[in-house]
Order: sequence, then C-alpha cells, then structure tokens
Amino acid sequence: MKTSRRSIVLGGTAAVAVAAVGLALRPMSAPATAAEGEFEFTLTDAEWQARLSPEAYQVLRHEATERPWTSPLLEEKRAGTFLCAGCDLPLFASETKYDSGTGWPSFYDYLPGAIGTTQDTSLFMVRTEVHCARCGGHQGHVFEDGPEPTGLRYCINGLSLKFEEA
Repeated sequence: MKTSRRSIVLGGTAAVAVAAVGLALRPMSAPATAAEGEFEFTLTDAEWQARLSPEAYQVLRHEATERPWTSPLLEEKRAGTFLCAGCDLPLFASETKYDSGTGWPSFYDYLPGAIGTTQDTSLFMVRTEVHCARCGGHQGHVFEDGPEPTGLRYCINGLSLKFEEA
C-alpha cells in the first residue's frame, strides 16, 4: 500500500485534533503546585482549601487551567481592577483588558509589582507562567502575541481573579 502526502497530512491533522480535544477535556487538576519561593501572604494547604472554591484552589494552588469560555470575567467590561482571588492583590487594570478570542480573560499589561513569572515546560513546550507576586498563586501565562503598546498577552484564568468595580 502506497502512502500519499494527503494521507500523511490528514493523519497529522487528526492527531493534533485528538490531542487538542484531550487537553480541553482533561480534569481540572495538575501535579504542579503554586510558584516556589517565599511570599508575603502564605497559608497552609488546609487554609487555602477553606478560603477558595475547589475549582479556584486547583487553579491557584495546583496550576490547573479552567476550561475556555467559562469565566464570567471574560465579558467583564466595567471600569475597575482585577485582583488575585487568593490574596486580593490588585493585578490588572480594566483598561488593559481586551478580547483576545482565546476564551480566557486577557490583558496587555499588569500593575507594577503585581506578578512574577517562572518557566513552564509542561505540554512539550516552553511557556512563561504568571503568578501573583504576593501569594504565588498561579494566574495563567504570558505570550508575545498581544496588542500594542506591549505586544504581550497575559492569558489569565478567570477563577484566579476577582473583579472590583471602580
């Protein structure tokens, strides 16, 4: 049986589609934990579980990812500030939020001193993970495909944020 270019392309496309569906449907848990290091705001694991919803706990403390298009904050357009859901540190100003079309709240800049970053090598790629500078809670990732003036896209889990209207 002869292998054609078309069957290779179709097979590769099918493999990518299966992997994408698998990632989208994976359970909200991950073996990783919140950013390593010493942070100003710390709690025991039991205190984090009592403070957060089970879903927010998995995102903030175990680097899970919420499913795209599920966050009510995706449509939030009022003037205000987005805070860390773990410790209430102001992270993003509403005027830096934009619709990236990715299914997660996105921002092109953060408030000074609000976030830290670490290298994330999961999912067979290198990404920059974003965490809260005060408590180390996982927020999401930053990519270099955002709008001006920064050219950055902070792709953030809505479960890791709270909104405070101005």
